[in-house]
Amino acid sequence: MGTAALLCGMAPGDMSVAAFLARADNLLRLGPLALATPEAGALKGEVIAAGKRYKARIDAERRAGRKTTSCPPASGTLTPEEWLAHLRTYPPQARTSVSVYAAFDGLMKKRYPCPA
Repeated sequence: MGTAALLCGMAPGDMSVAAFLARADNLLRLGPLALATPEAGALKGEVIAAGKRYKARIDAERRAGRKTTSCPPASGTLTPEEWLAHLRTYPPQARTSVSVYAAFDGLMKKRYPCPA
């Protein structure tokens, strides 16, 4: 059973930070050519899916009148460099137990805290 089959059973954003960084580091070795690879598209898709899952949760919490974990603007940008820098803030021993989705939520909490 290959990696693709394993990933198909995972929800968007469930990839661990360790796995994401390992795959991203392999791509970075390719330099500018990395952007044209299917692997780059797969990693970008993982982040986009985690972002959509996060937004759906935040929107649902707002509609229900519950307090959200962060207060992001309606739209924003996130560069690959910012994303990778955030992932690298997790200690190596914790990276296998933190999902991309949880890391995305953590980044939004840092970037867009709710007013007290």
